[in-house]
Amino acid sequence: MSQGSNPHSGSSTLLRLQTTLDRLEKRDQRRHLIKRAGHDFSSNDYLGLANHPAMLEAVRTALEEGTPIGAGGSRLLRGNCEEHEALEDQAAVFFGSKRALFFGAGYMANHAILSTLPRQGDLILYDELIHASCHDGMRGSKATSLAARHNDANAFEQAIVDWRTKGNKGQIWIALESLYSMDGDRADLEAFDALAKRHDAFLIIDEAHATGIFGPDGRGLSAQFEGQDHVVSVHTCGKALGVQGAFVCTSKTICDFLVNRCRPFIYATAPSPLIAVAVSKALELVEQEPERRLRLHQLIAYMGEKLPQIGPYGASGSQIQPIILGNNGRTMAVAERLQLDGYDIRGIRPPTVPEGTARLRIALNIATDESILDAMIYRLADILETEAER
Repeated sequence: MSQGSNPHSGSSTLLRLQTTLDRLEKRDQRRHLIKRAGHDFSSNDYLGLANHPAMLEAVRTALEEGTPIGAGGSRLLRGNCEEHEALEDQAAVFFGSKRALFFGAGYMANHAILSTLPRQGDLILYDELIHASCHDGMRGSKATSLAARHNDANAFEQAIVDWRTKGNKGQIWIALESLYSMDGDRADLEAFDALAKRHDAFLIIDEAHATGIFGPDGRGLSAQFEGQDHVVSVHTCGKALGVQGAFVCTSKTICDFLVNRCRPFIYATAPSPLIAVAVSKALELVEQEPERRLRLHQLIAYMGEKLPQIGPYGASGSQIQPIILGNNGRTMAVAERLQLDGYDIRGIRPPTVPEGTARLRIALNIATDESILDAMIYRLADILETEAER
C-alpha cells in the first residue's frame, strides 16, 4: 500500500483536517483571527485598565527594582515569588475570602476546580450556559455531570432530588456564572446559595464578567457570600481588571488541597511576577477610582434606553448586550459590515452559543462615549433593516 493510500498517513490526516475546516466554512462556523481596529465594542477591558498609566508605572518600577519577567518554574519549584504571595494575600482581603490562589488564566482556574475537587460518586450540577472552561474541567473529573436549565434554581433542586432518590450519596457541587458572558444576565445568587445550604452542596461561582464592575467596590456579585466554607469563587483578572490570570477564592483547606492535587497548578509554570504586580495595582485602582464603574453603569443604562432603535431586543442590564440574529451567515455578514464601518463588533456562533442563537456580542467599555454609541446604534439599525429587505 502506498503512503498516499494509508489511512494513517500524515497526508490523510491533513486531508481530514481540511475537510473539517471546509465543513465549518459551509455552515458559516469557521473561525478566523481578525486584527483589532475601530471603536472597541468587543474586548473585555470594560474599565479601561489595560493601558492605565498607573499600571504601566507599576510594571516599569518593578522592572527597575529587579522583578524578573518570568517566574522560572512552577510555584512548587522555584517559581513561587513574593509577588505571587503578596497578591494572593491582597486578593483574599479584597474579595473577603479566607484565602486566594492565583492561576495563570480564568480558563485554567475553572478547569482546575472542576477536574480536581469533585470525586467519583459526586454530582456536578451546572448551568447549561456555563463557560467552556467548566465543561472541559468536568470532562477531566470522575464525578457525574448534569446540566440544569439556565438560571432556574427550581430546576437545579429537582435534579438534586432526582439524583438523591436514586440512592446517590456523594457530594453535590453547583456550578454557575454570576454574570453570563454571552447573554449578560445575572444568576439569582441568593436562591442558589440557599439551595446549596439546603442540600449541603458546594457553590462554585464564576465571577469572570462581574469582578471589578458589580458589588461593593467592584468585589463582584458574590461579595456577600465570600468567606463561607461552601463557596468557591473565581475572579478573573483578564477582563475588567485589564491584565491576566485568575483567583480561586475559598477556604484555606480547599486552596491547600489544590496546591497538593491540582495538576494545572502543580505542573504549570507560575504566572509572571510582573503580571502579579499589574494585577495588584488593578485591584487598588478598582477600589480607588469608583468613577470608572459609575461611568460604565451610565453607558449600560444609555444602551438600554437606545436599544429599541435597533429592534425588539431586551436590555441585559450589564456591559454585555447580545443582539440575537439566529442565522450564522447573517450574523457574520452584519458583524463584517460594522467592522468595515469602524465598529469592532464580533459575531458569536455555535458551539459557543446554542444552535439557532448566533448573535452580535456588544461589549461596552468606558473608552466609548454616547456619541460613538449613538452612531453605532444608528448604523446597526440601518444594516439590520437592509439585511431584512434582502
